[in-house]
Amino acid sequence: MMLTKLIIFSGFAGITVFLGGVLANLFNHHIKETPVKYEIIHTMMSFGAGIILSAIALVLIPKGMEELELMPMAISFLLGAIIFMLIDYRLSKKGGQTATLLAMMMDFIPESIALGAVFALDPQMATLLAVFIGLQNLPEAFNSYRDLVQSGFTEKKTLIIFFFLSFFGIIGAFIGHFLLSDYPGLTAHLMTFASGGILYLLIQDIIPESKLDKNYLTSIGATIGFLVGIIGEKII
Repeated sequence: MMLTKLIIFSGFAGITVFLGGVLANLFNHHIKETPVKYEIIHTMMSFGAGIILSAIALVLIPKGMEELELMPMAISFLLGAIIFMLIDYRLSKKGGQTATLLAMMMDFIPESIALGAVFALDPQMATLLAVFIGLQNLPEAFNSYRDLVQSGFTEKKTLIIFFFLSFFGIIGAFIGHFLLSDYPGLTAHLMTFASGGILYLLIQDIIPESKLDKNYLTSIGATIGFLVGIIGEKII
């Protein structure tokens, strides 16, 4: 029974990756190219950035700080930033826009692992965490879909990628539940490492891309996105 619930909740947390891609596909095809559409796109990018930032500040870093001493935590964080700087550099040399997708997966996978690890200890908290992860993934996937299409991926191929990525929630939850629930330190290192990588990608690629000249609502989108994270963490 518990295993079934874990599959259901982690599946919900992951399926919003695919749903975000589907919504972005519909938005591209059924909304005319207007300045308003452009503003909505940038506001969604900012909203997603705010949610990702809230995941770092409210979930990933606090969980890492609970388990790790200062020096190991700092090393994991800096290692994440440096490795993703190198990945970003290699990808930029090849061309393409994959920063949002990388940030989403760096956020999604550690949180899914944490979901599986806490499920046996506190099912109610795990349920709320699954909802929180699902809400995060929706705008992040929306933005990632557009980035991949602009990078040269076909719409069909992008949706197929998102469909398979949606199962990472279940895979991550199983890893956390069966392999890492007895190793909180290792889980904490993973979360802290992910935080460094995500923060680098946010500052280097995602936040600058979401900026729109002579428009101030996009920044409100980021603020609302962070507020969603605050509400989710408060409920949890």
